[in-house]
Amino acid sequence: MNTAHTPFLFDARGIAKRFRHAAIFGALESLGDGETMRFVNDHDPQPLLEQLRQRYRNQVQIQYVQRDSEAVVIDFIVHPLSPEQAGGGACGGGSGGCGCSGG
Repeated sequence: MNTAHTPFLFDARGIAKRFRHAAIFGALESLGDGETMRFVNDHDPQPLLEQLRQRYRNQVQIQYVQRDSEAVVIDFIVHPLSPEQAGGGACGGGSGGCGCSGG
């Protein structure tokens, strides 16, 4: 669990649905290793979570904070790439954080 940094809030409820996934990917890719984005939404975004798992593999940890009728809150925690991931074409920018924007 990330205790070194205060999570960056990303409230998807105020973003038009057609832009949400792109905005979320952009926000995640701006995070550095060990940083957390706290995602807030009005529903459980299962298709988005599957896209995140496919795109970032184990580099982004998905951790539910709240999951009820009032809101769904998920922490996305960025982990450094392992040497195997770094050499294997997986996600990762050169200076840390997610770097899939070209991918």
